[in-house]
Parts: sequence; C-alpha cells; structure tokens
Amino acid sequence: MSPTFPIHAALQDGSPVTLVLADQRDIEPLKALYRVIVEEGTSYPHDRFPDHGEFLDYWFRGKQTVVASVPDRNRAAGMAGAFYLKPNWPGRAGHVANAGFIVAPEWRSKGLGRLLGTTMLDYARQLGYRSVIFNLVFSENVVARRLWEQLGFRPIGVIPGAVRKNDTTYQNAIIMFRSLVEE
Repeated sequence: MSPTFPIHAALQDGSPVTLVLADQRDIEPLKALYRVIVEEGTSYPHDRFPDHGEFLDYWFRGKQTVVASVPDRNRAAGMAGAFYLKPNWPGRAGHVANAGFIVAPEWRSKGLGRLLGTTMLDYARQLGYRSVIFNLVFSENVVARRLWEQLGFRPIGVIPGAVRKNDTTYQNAIIMFRSLVEE
C-alpha cells in the first residue's frame, strides 16, 4: 500500500505522531533536531553543523523529505524525527534510492524509527524506485543496523575505518541494500 500523507499513527507507548511531507515550516525545527544528531556524532558524517545552504542541500534540495511531529504540541516544538529519500545515482541508476533518518533522543525506542523506515519503503515503491541503498551505516550504530536488517536490508560491504568518531578513533561503515522488486 502506498502512503498518502499525512499519516497518523501511534507509537509503542501510545503517543500519537503525524508524518507529513516537509515544507518551509519544517526547515527550522528539522535544523534544530539535526544539530542534536550532528553533535552526538554517532550516525551522520558531519563533524560540524552545516551552514544553512549546506543543510538545505543535505535535507531538501533534490529530495523528498518527510517529518514526524507530535500533533498535540506546537509543530516547531514537536519534531520527533525525519527522513529524506533521493536517487543514490543519476540517470541509468536513478532507480536506486538512498535515504537518511533521524530520531530525536526523547523519541527513541518507541517504534518511530520503524515507522519512518516502513513509510520510506512504501514511499520509495510509490515513487518508482527498485531498490534502496544505505552508503554509510556506522558499524557501532547497532540499533539502526538491527532495524534495517529487520526491514529486509542486508549488508553488502564494509568500508574499513570510514568514520572518525568524536574521540578521534575510527569505526567501519556498512553499506546496506534492499530490493523493492517483487521476485
């Protein structure tokens, strides 16, 4: 079934959440959430927060962006998570999608990552993508790796020492793949 936005759902703890296609109103709340994620340093490659133009390039330009908000709060204060979806490559390989996800620390372990992931897979199919690849899953991000495997992704490669951690040591990155074509 293809998603029609908005999507109203409940998380594991019963909290209501709404997923919508992002628009101008979501830029600043998403920026604030992404700043937290970058500062954590455990799931995205930025070692400094991107300037406004870089942020728009990373999260909005050439992408479909979906945000999850808590509907019983002001939307600006209620950004719980988000994902973007885009072609991983142009032209003849433009049917292979890439996506990135973030979940606010206070909304983790409540099923939001799974909701975002399953919504992305449905939306990617709706948009005509034939597969999804994650280019840089941090090897130490065990929660994300487990979720992606549960959603049918499989590791197809390892990039040794690809990610410099906040303590200046290095960790591997995993490339993960999932077909969207029924076989």
